[in-house]
Amino acid sequence: MDGRKIILLVGALVVALITAFMARNLMVGSSAPSANAVAVQPGQPSKEVLVATRELPVGTILDASAMKFVAWPEELIEGAYYLQEDTDPAQLQGTVVRIAIPAGQPVAQGALVKPGDRGFLAAALGPGMRAVTVPVSAQSSVAGFVFPGDRVDLILTQEVAGGGDGPPLKASETVLRNLRVLATDQRTDQQKDEEGNTVVNPYSTVTLEVTPRIAEQISVAQTIGQISLSLRSIADNSQELEEAIASGEIDVPEDADAERAMLARREAAPISGRSTYSTGADISRFQRSTVPGKGEETRQFSPPPGFRPDTANTPPAAMPVPTGPVVRVARGNNLTVVPVGQSGAATGGNN
Repeated sequence: MDGRKIILLVGALVVALITAFMARNLMVGSSAPSANAVAVQPGQPSKEVLVATRELPVGTILDASAMKFVAWPEELIEGAYYLQEDTDPAQLQGTVVRIAIPAGQPVAQGALVKPGDRGFLAAALGPGMRAVTVPVSAQSSVAGFVFPGDRVDLILTQEVAGGGDGPPLKASETVLRNLRVLATDQRTDQQKDEEGNTVVNPYSTVTLEVTPRIAEQISVAQTIGQISLSLRSIADNSQELEEAIASGEIDVPEDADAERAMLARREAAPISGRSTYSTGADISRFQRSTVPGKGEETRQFSPPPGFRPDTANTPPAAMPVPTGPVVRVARGNNLTVVPVGQSGAATGGNN
């Protein structure tokens, strides 16, 4: 190989290395810009614009803490922004975000869906989620203090009948947890009075955000017994998440952004399969802790060793179970069960 070809080959290799190094710096070295409100310089014309106080993903139901007015340069104001002079924030509470809004950025009119608009409920649902409406009463809905955006647990109360003579077993079970409330009756916001206080009104239905599997479970639960709601504390989600991480139930990714996204999804996910229950016996000593089945009242005929019944004279399929000690007397194909201290006897086989 002559010297010219060697020089060209080395030059091409150097160019390739430089290109790869520059591409790596562009992809790894640069960080995503943070979303912050634009700083207004002293003396610069500005107006109060409604901005997001935190990141608002798609499906977020707006409340008073999700938005505020800040000064914004007039030259950067778009026609779709909400200006303080033309906007009542109370009217926007209960609307749903259909286009994600970064923290500190203006809220555009096209990014929100108002109650009653077409596609409102579909926009409020997260990806892969469903909306289920559950009938409730004032007693089963925390006296009306459950509002859209709250998270609740679902409790199923039922009577379990058995084969005994006693009353049926009373049982209450928390079957589902961390369900987000989308609407109460047809309202998706909290009503306020003239002084800004929340108005508590009774309602007969609650619409919940659930997975398709949980939607099936709720449909069956309504046919089993009575459904009631239990309001969750805001701190419950964080506590349960920490317990899941400590037990190794979930793996936390090393990337900080992926970790935040995973934790947010986990906190918002409804929980099924971790049911807890209480029975009447846990509350009252006059309630039975178990319900005997019919198999505990009667049992199959159990002959002693060596007993061979005729095929034409099969013993009865079931016999009463004596409540005390018994003596079994076998005479040929005859078996007599004599309760000790009682006059009655159960006989099987030929007479």
